[in-house]
Amino acid sequence: MQPAPSSSLTASPKAAVSIAGGVCRLAGDWDVQSLAVRGEVARRRAQLAAVADGITWDLSGVGQLDAVGAQVLWHRWGQKIPEKATLTEGQKNLLSILAANPVAPEPPAPPRDWLAGFQAIGMGMFQVVNHGRDLLILLGELLFNFARMIVQPLMGPWREISAQIFRTGTQALGILALVGFLIGIVLSYLSAQQLAVFGAGQFIVKLLGVAIVRELGPVLCAIVVAGRSGSAITAQIGVMRVTQELDAMEVMGISRGQRLILPRVIALAIAMPLLVLWTSALGLLGGMLAAKFELGLAVSWFFDRLPDAIGIKNYWIGMIKGVTFGVWVAMVACHYGLRIEPNTESLGKGTTGSVVTSITGVILIDAIFAIFFNAMGI
Repeated sequence: MQPAPSSSLTASPKAAVSIAGGVCRLAGDWDVQSLAVRGEVARRRAQLAAVADGITWDLSGVGQLDAVGAQVLWHRWGQKIPEKATLTEGQKNLLSILAANPVAPEPPAPPRDWLAGFQAIGMGMFQVVNHGRDLLILLGELLFNFARMIVQPLMGPWREISAQIFRTGTQALGILALVGFLIGIVLSYLSAQQLAVFGAGQFIVKLLGVAIVRELGPVLCAIVVAGRSGSAITAQIGVMRVTQELDAMEVMGISRGQRLILPRVIALAIAMPLLVLWTSALGLLGGMLAAKFELGLAVSWFFDRLPDAIGIKNYWIGMIKGVTFGVWVAMVACHYGLRIEPNTESLGKGTTGSVVTSITGVILIDAIFAIFFNAMGI
């Protein structure tokens, strides 16, 4: 009698799955070591998927079968033992354990929420309105405490104001000097290259003077102070919340606005204009040195042209921006510090939110100033 034709489901001489005479025979090892070879699981799953349903399964030729290999077969069989299957006693016990502990099906994907984007926008607007309301309340308390200090100057927190001026002003001179000097150099080199093309190198004094004193000096100073001093203020007040010092102040009847917010706002309102002048001066110094080496402009000539190029109004604009930015950074830092909850996660989020909001607000306020001064013709 001629033997029944047989077919192999893989060209590999080490085939693990074969069909002969209507029987699917499995051979080789079906354990974690044999299936750990790269691509072996996918290969055997493809072989099993090619076997027709209702065929007889013969696992007598399987060498090693563990839970990993049994899961591959169990998935192909639809999580049940086929009716026509030749199994050893050990294989039956292993598969019966899988049958007693079925794998829960994956939950269906949740339906797509088409309103999720609108909900996110709505929640964002709600948060903006909520923060704006709290900032307005904080501003009202600040004005009340400031008027009270004017009426009763001996009751003012002068020592705390002096300490905050030192922390936010004096200790920031080094980093602001470096930032201003380097920005002046960069701006001068870029401007010199463009002006030299048109033979208008002498106009670099006007360009540097107005750009640094009126715009870059105040904005860069506010950004550095927001990242340095604003985050420190938020962290200080936040730690007081975590350690319940704010609650103790409330119990003792000590005004948080009088002792915490007012000194920091006044300190930054005083220190920021001075820091703006300092940053602008170092920026002009860096730009002057770069212009000397790039365009060959004499230092004495640069100094002679500088007062007429800048004008006193640009200095006053820079000073006004400095005061405004200082009050804004201090209020935002105090606002986020008071909103911190007594846990470390809230402290980190509050500090990050304080810096981001302060810098964003500084840029927005600067844009408002630019539109206003342009409309006024200044």
